[in-house]
Amino acid sequence: MPGENLSRDEARERADLLSVDGYEVALDLRSAVGDAPDGPRTFRSLTTIRFRCARPGAGSFADLVAPSVNAVTLNGKPLDVAEVFDGTRVALADLAAENVLVVDANCAYSRTGEGMHRFVDPEDGEVYLYTQYEPADSRRVFANFEQPDLKAPYRFEVRAPEGWTVWSNGEGERGGDGVWRFAETAPISTYITCVVAGPYHYVTDTYTRTFDDGSTLEIPLGAMCRKGLARHFDADDVFLVTKQGFDFFHDQFDYPYPFGKYDQAFVPEYNLGAMENPGLVTFREEFIFRGKVTRAAYERRANVILHEMAHMWFGDLVTMRWWDDLWLKESFADFMGSFSQVEATRFDNGWITFANGRKSWAYRADQLPSTHPVTADIRDLEDAKLNFDGITYAKGASVLKQLVAYVGREAFLEGARRYFKRHAYGNTRLGDLLAVLEEVSGRDMAAWSRSWLQTAGVNSLTPQVTYDAGDRITELAVVQEAVESHPTLRPHRVAVGLYRTEAGALVRYARAEVDVDGPRTVVAELAGAERPELVLVNDDDLTYCKIRFDEGSLATLRAHLGDITDPLARALCWSALWNLTRDALMPARDFVELVLAHSGRETDIGVLQMLHAWTRSAHTHYAAPEWREEGGRLLAEGALRELRIAAPGSEHQLAWARFFASAATTDADFQLLEGLLAGTAKIDGLEVDQELRWVLLEPLAAHGRADESVIGAELARDDTASGKRHQVRCLAARPSAAVKAQAWAQVVESDTLSNALVEATIAGFAQSSQRELIAPYAPKYFEAIERLWTERSIQIGMDVVRGLFPSLRDNRSTLDSTDEWLAAHQDAAPALRRLVLEARDDLARTLRGQACDAAAGAR
Repeated sequence: MPGENLSRDEARERADLLSVDGYEVALDLRSAVGDAPDGPRTFRSLTTIRFRCARPGAGSFADLVAPSVNAVTLNGKPLDVAEVFDGTRVALADLAAENVLVVDANCAYSRTGEGMHRFVDPEDGEVYLYTQYEPADSRRVFANFEQPDLKAPYRFEVRAPEGWTVWSNGEGERGGDGVWRFAETAPISTYITCVVAGPYHYVTDTYTRTFDDGSTLEIPLGAMCRKGLARHFDADDVFLVTKQGFDFFHDQFDYPYPFGKYDQAFVPEYNLGAMENPGLVTFREEFIFRGKVTRAAYERRANVILHEMAHMWFGDLVTMRWWDDLWLKESFADFMGSFSQVEATRFDNGWITFANGRKSWAYRADQLPSTHPVTADIRDLEDAKLNFDGITYAKGASVLKQLVAYVGREAFLEGARRYFKRHAYGNTRLGDLLAVLEEVSGRDMAAWSRSWLQTAGVNSLTPQVTYDAGDRITELAVVQEAVESHPTLRPHRVAVGLYRTEAGALVRYARAEVDVDGPRTVVAELAGAERPELVLVNDDDLTYCKIRFDEGSLATLRAHLGDITDPLARALCWSALWNLTRDALMPARDFVELVLAHSGRETDIGVLQMLHAWTRSAHTHYAAPEWREEGGRLLAEGALRELRIAAPGSEHQLAWARFFASAATTDADFQLLEGLLAGTAKIDGLEVDQELRWVLLEPLAAHGRADESVIGAELARDDTASGKRHQVRCLAARPSAAVKAQAWAQVVESDTLSNALVEATIAGFAQSSQRELIAPYAPKYFEAIERLWTERSIQIGMDVVRGLFPSLRDNRSTLDSTDEWLAAHQDAAPALRRLVLEARDDLARTLRGQACDAAAGAR
């Protein structure tokens, strides 16, 4: 019997054979509380599936990952469990035209965020449950046909401990017998079914919409979190964005929200940002802010709320047939999240965040050896799990942003309307979407798709300018380049902006749009314009490309980047400079110098915080080792300078405080952090709340200035689930060989930590100031990863393989060790090899960056 990793071919064969009429799932979750049993803590799962078979007499299988099965009945006949269940699948032989399968199983609660996750709140001992399935973990909770194109309606019923509330996709209520029963859902895929249960704090509201025909849609709204977070829960703002989103999508999609109620659950130890379960969207509880955060944090939360809401149509109502077309939901949701945010909420700078943040994720992913077309080749479920990446989300969304410019906004939205109506409750592939877009636009979508969806790689666009004796442009051309491994040159609709200094500000005085196609395109409209100080290709961020500069423009940016008045243009320049640094075309020290010189004038807080992250990365990874000490001192000095001059109480002050803590390097720096924690030092307007206290404490722990007792005292102040994660991270950050050995053993040799504490331990373990201390773990990593990949869930495997790769042992020896492992493990799981190949590529990029920086230092 094949194993847990369902292949595309198996799914296709099963979809050709079976169609599912409905599920009835009964879960008994009363075992979630009480003393721990010997062995895994389990719950009873009783599933009835009604389905048809196109070829009576044929055989197939159902999916189930469970410690044990009590009984299996097919069409009234009991089957021998030992013969038909192998731990991951239930074999089904001699199927009838119409079938009823009943599976009575004992399923395990999860500590990894996959399946039925169980969390015990250390603050009050309360137990909370939620499910998370994508792409294929509903089989850990009930028997099913785990693939997106076997949609069916579901009826759930749940027994829960006394005093609990239970939610699922449909409306539910508790009967007199103590069982929660939920309304039957519309036909949906297995991976978006959901159950949330526990003593959650729950707030309600209502969304009402009156349509042009006079009909009214009323959607009950709910929002929930752990009781321990209730005092921090700003549900009113969650509901505000939710209502604004529903208004926008009803205006644009002409298809009423089809799933009844709309609950939003903020849950603990969540692996993702959120999940689009219809009627019951789940979010990571970190979106409930325990202390002061910047506007960028609220903007990010609003974007995720809207992203998940867009999925109600793109993904839930109409779903991809197989994970090859994952982009059909994720690219659209990523694009619509920003689109709706800019047009319907207070966060009207969303396209700046998109250009500066989301696209940087895409640019990185598109230059890895694992890059793939937006429409990917997904052979199996492990492939699918790894393709929730910057290509599928952010590059796909960038391509759709260009598509809107290509076919027109109204044509794009009309195509979406037809797509929903034509394929409601069904499954689609790329061609189904292209067909409606061709209908409404009259454009050749096949050619566009070949260039943008079916090839990988990112193009670079560079301006070439010549001038006459009067300092006017004689010719401005855009040169398009591609790397040898992905040589496709694509059609780009771009704007080219010319900038000059006026009254001390760098402003745009000329702009032209042009279709770039091929290696060199002349922008005829700009001939005769006065010489610019800055030429910005892809001004207004119309296309997906890496922006390059001519020498004159680069000199202008070095001196005057902060003088650019337009925030989007400024963000695009910052992003382009970061790409130059990552590509070893700009020394890391030059990028750090630019940030220190100009970021203090950055008005967009999201851009500023991204610059802080990029600068830390430049210093940690791309700076020459011999310059790191000086670079670290410059960063700390610059951060402290900006912290002291930032407006008291401002979000910029908070951002600079966090950055200073991460950059602290001298005894004076650490004394200031200690003083801020003790209350003996003050910076006017800076509120040192509990979340900021942990930020200040971690560098003290990492540099040996906060021992276990100090960290324990901080946990006593904040004895919560969040505090526990911070404590674990700080403990693992301490500069001790014994500490590192313990952290390594907890993550690699044991599986007792929950997913959240694995993440916290890894984050504390890998400190850039402790390169020599953790160097001995490089060979241990390569010895352990194949075993670990086999023994752990894929989520934990991904976290450990990525998080513990010896990237801080940044030398040729580590690169050679990586190559040796890859050569010796040709038959390792493809998903594992992909992760190691990606880490190897990052390390090779690190070494190229360090060589570039060292060369600059030698000049």
